[in-house]
Amino acid sequence: MSLLPFEVAAGSVVGREHARAGRNNQDAWCVRVSEHGVVLVVADGCGSQACSELGAQLGVRGLARAALARLAEDGRVDEAGFLPGLREDVLCLLSELRGELGRDTLGDFLFTVVGAVLTPSHTLVFSAGDGVWSLNGQVHTLGPFPNNAPPYLAYALLRGDDTPFVTHALLPTQDVHALMLGTDGVSDLAKLSAASLPSGAETVGPLSRFWTEDRYFENPDALRRRLAMLNRESVRADFDARRLVRTPGLLPDDTTMVVLRRRAGRA
Repeated sequence: MSLLPFEVAAGSVVGREHARAGRNNQDAWCVRVSEHGVVLVVADGCGSQACSELGAQLGVRGLARAALARLAEDGRVDEAGFLPGLREDVLCLLSELRGELGRDTLGDFLFTVVGAVLTPSHTLVFSAGDGVWSLNGQVHTLGPFPNNAPPYLAYALLRGDDTPFVTHALLPTQDVHALMLGTDGVSDLAKLSAASLPSGAETVGPLSRFWTEDRYFENPDALRRRLAMLNRESVRADFDARRLVRTPGLLPDDTTMVVLRRRAGRA
C-alpha cells in the first residue's frame, strides 16, 4: 500500500447517446498503489470502433502497471525519460496484443489517456488526447481536436505517428491538495452546475463537490451513483395533457472521473 496521505474516489457512467444506441461504455479508469507511489488513469475509446472499450480497459491497466514497475526500478517522474519510456511500455503492450489477437483488432486499441503519477517527492500529470484535469480546484480542458480526431497513442502502430505523452503539471507532491482526471464527458458535466437533475429534485452543482464532499470518499460507489443519477431519464405523468413527459439524462457522452484529495489533517 502507498504511504502517501491521499484518498481516492472514482466512477464511470455510459453516455445517454451511447445507451440509446445500445453501445457499451467505452471509457475506462484504473487506480493502482504501491509502496512507491500512486497511479491514476482514465481513458476514452474511439467511438467509431466496434470494441474500443477493450483497448481502453487494457490500456489503463497496462499503463498503471508499467508506471509502478518504473517507480520500483527507481524511476523518477521528474526525469526527462520517464514519460517517453512509459509511452514505449504501453506501445509494446499493444503491439504484443496485436500479435496475439491479429492485425484487424488494432483499431480497437485507439483510446485517449489522462493520467497522473504521484510519488513522495513529485507529482506528474500527463495526457495523450482529449479529456479534463483539475489540480487544486483549477480545471483544464484538453481538446477538442480538429475533426474530433484526438491523437491516439496507437497511431504509432497503425501509421507511424509519433504521438507523445504531454506533460501538464510537474510539481512537489506536498503542493497537491486535490486532483481530478476525467474523460471528455466531464467537460459536458462542468457546464451543468446550474442545471436541474432530470428528476428535478436538485441542481447538479459545481465539479468541486466531487473532491470537497466527504461522501464520495466514504462509499466507494458514491461517485458512480451520482453520475448515474445525473444521467437517469425521468418519466412523469401529465394527467391534464394525458401523456407521459420524459426528461433525458444530462450526459450525452460516456463520463468517467477519478478524484484524489489529501486526507484531512495530513501534511
